[in-house]
Amino acid sequence: MMKLLLILTLLALYCRPASGSWEGCGASCGRQLKASSSGPLRVVGGTNAAPGTWPWIVSLQRPWGKRTKHFCGGSLINPQWVLTAAHCFDKFRKIAKWRVVIGTTKLSQLGPEAQVRRIKRLLRHEAYWQATAENDIAVLELDQPIQCNEHVQLACLPQPDDVKLSELKNCQVAGWGSTVARSTEPEISDVLQEAKVHLIDTKLCNSSQWYTGAVHSYNLCAGYPQGGIDTCQGDSGGPLACQDSHADYYWVVGLTSWGKGCAREKQPGIYTSTQHFYNWILEHMGRHQEEAAAPPLSQPVSTSAPSQTPRPGATQPGSSTSCAFACRKALKFLSLLRGLLRFLMGRGA
Repeated sequence: MMKLLLILTLLALYCRPASGSWEGCGASCGRQLKASSSGPLRVVGGTNAAPGTWPWIVSLQRPWGKRTKHFCGGSLINPQWVLTAAHCFDKFRKIAKWRVVIGTTKLSQLGPEAQVRRIKRLLRHEAYWQATAENDIAVLELDQPIQCNEHVQLACLPQPDDVKLSELKNCQVAGWGSTVARSTEPEISDVLQEAKVHLIDTKLCNSSQWYTGAVHSYNLCAGYPQGGIDTCQGDSGGPLACQDSHADYYWVVGLTSWGKGCAREKQPGIYTSTQHFYNWILEHMGRHQEEAAAPPLSQPVSTSAPSQTPRPGATQPGSSTSCAFACRKALKFLSLLRGLLRFLMGRGA
């Protein structure tokens, strides 16, 4: 009996709160070190993002001569997994020499906070179709886990029934893509750009004067009816993030997928809904998860209502913790079982 109690105690310690594991990646997600600018922002045309504004965004870079070149964006959703668009790999499937860069806003000067990884595995959606951009989503497994800090954090992904997109009003996009709307060759920005956008009803986006039915049911439409502000080439796979309606963290609700031109009237950006593909993401990460106790996806920690001032960059709120994904239910069971054993051994309450 004593041995059994000892085993249960060790298991409970192994399933400790995630605030002490994953180098600060397990307890919270979706928080900015610095609030984004409140002025007029554009990806096309360019406004620089402050360091720490997008701690989950990554730059996917492929070999370009003797150096590497930014090609697509993505979001860090787990210390070893990145979410991006499937179409980023249409022409380039040999990804062994690609690299993933996170923790920087300036690509030509990464800085001490930046981390660089290689891609171990590419998993594109099985039903992805290049011609129509159907199921334009992919996950990348990195060769080594990312170490989280103030400038590197995980993105929050909304579960299917937990977040009402219609209630999310403060939405933004970011990327190193082209800053010129009409250009034959994408002019990649050296400094991360950001833009405030509005979610637009997909029925309107599918109307006859807009996209005439080309937008899928699992797409999101974001931008402005009059155009002028939009994502562009090179922003693909990057995040469409919306602030939670009751807290200060952001949900990555979409991935930059496609659009007709850039910043055109009635031709806003089209994004792949992460909420729609949440279970697909979880399933494909789970198949290749090497550490059983590691949380496949982080969830935000509850906080008070959002402040109007820039938020602090604490990795984890001191009063809140979350348990590792595989241990949440086990902890409750172990607690009850341990109490029962103590009672039977004369150590009950």
